[in-house]
This record gives sequence, structure tokens and C-alpha cells, in this order.
Amino acid sequence: MPCDTSRLPNQTLTQRKEEIVKAVDKLAAALAAGKVKPVIGAKGGIAFPGWAEGQTGRVGDACAYRRLMSSGSALAKMAIERAEMIAGRKVDRQAVAQGLHYHEGSGWHDHKG
Repeated sequence: MPCDTSRLPNQTLTQRKEEIVKAVDKLAAALAAGKVKPVIGAKGGIAFPGWAEGQTGRVGDACAYRRLMSSGSALAKMAIERAEMIAGRKVDRQAVAQGLHYHEGSGWHDHKG
């Protein structure tokens, strides 16, 4: 599901897009500073544990990943590459596109079946 479909009542699409950009920019800064460390799951999903609930702006990890890879800072991308090296596998963009995501405390899910 695209990030911009999760709007608040009376929130315009433009306002939602601005909210997404701000949230992902905060994530990029936290990644660059080492405050948030991405995790790559066994099936290639990505999660950003430690990305504070109040800072996410209702943006999921998969959406944040896509935005970071398309327009994020080089330092944020390097943090993701480092996580891939530690995990010994790359983020599987197809798994991310199919909805594979992480819930802290209950693990990886794709909500299929």
C-alpha cells in the first residue's frame, strides 16, 4: 500500500506527502547518526527498529525504504548496505513490495493467509 493513502481526516494529499518527506528525512538523519540500525530479515525484508513511534508519521518500514533508496541521503543508504553486509543478504525488493514487514515483539509478517 502506498504511504500517501494513509491520510488523516481532512488531510490533503499535499499535506500527507509533506508529512512523509519529513518523517523519512528524520529517519535518514537517525540512520546517518547511527541512532537507528536497520535489520534485514531472513527473507529479505527490512525493518528500522528504534525508529520512534512518534516520528514515523504513519510511514511503514517498506515505504521508508523505498523513499530512502530513491531519494535518500548517501549516509542512510550506507547504513542499509552495512545492515545487508551484517545479515549476509540484500534487501529483497520483491519481498518488500509484497508486504513483508516486521512487528517488534512478534517478528516478520506478510499478512497472507
